[in-house]
Amino acid sequence: MINTILNIFLPPLTIIFLFLFYPFYLLIKLVIRLYKHLSFENVARKVVLITGASSGIGEDINFWGSTYITYFAIPHLRKSKGKIIVITSGAANIPLPLASVYSASKAALVRFFETLRVELSPDIKITIVFPGVISTDMTTPHFVEKYGSDFFLSESVSKCAKAIFRGVARGETYIEEPSWLKWMFLINSVSPEMFDYLVNYLFFRYLKPYFKRD
Repeated sequence: MINTILNIFLPPLTIIFLFLFYPFYLLIKLVIRLYKHLSFENVARKVVLITGASSGIGEDINFWGSTYITYFAIPHLRKSKGKIIVITSGAANIPLPLASVYSASKAALVRFFETLRVELSPDIKITIVFPGVISTDMTTPHFVEKYGSDFFLSESVSKCAKAIFRGVARGETYIEEPSWLKWMFLINSVSPEMFDYLVNYLFFRYLKPYFKRD
C-alpha cells in the first residue's frame, strides 16, 4: 500500500520541489564554490589516505585493495581528523566499452566510499576523484600501439595531480578531471538513451574494428 501511494504522489511532489528549490540550491552551491576557491585547508599533521589507483587489473585489486587498507587506516585518520582521497574513474559513471569489469569495480568504489562518508562524518572527510583519460603507462602505450599516437583527449599526469591537490585543499567532495567530465555525467543522468546511442556509435565506428572478443 505504501509503495502505491509513493508511486502516485512522489513524482509530482518531486517536480514541484525541484521547481521551487533548485534555483536556490544552485545559488547556494555557487556561493560555496566561490568560497572554496578562495580558501585552502591546511592538511599539515593530518593523516591523508590516497587509495583506488590501480593498473586496471581487475575487480579484486580495485575494490578490495582499497577497502582493506581503508579499514586499517580509519583509527589513525580519526585521531588527526584526516582525509581519504579515492581515485576512481570516469568509467564509474558512464558506460565504457571493453572495460566492463574495470568500470564495475570503480562504480563499486564510488558507492562504498559515498556510504562510508556518511558513516565517518564529521571525523573523516572523503574526496572521490573521477579522472578521465590520463597519459599513464596504463593508457598511452595501448593507444600508441593501436593508433600510432596518444589519445587526443589525454591529460598529463602532472596537470591531473595539481587539479586533484587543489580540489582536496578546497574540501571538494567530488573532483572530475578534466572538469568537462561532470557535464558528460549530467547528460548521462538526464538522457541515458541519448548517451547510450552516442557511446554505441563511437564504439562501433572507431573502436570495435580494432578489437576482437571470443
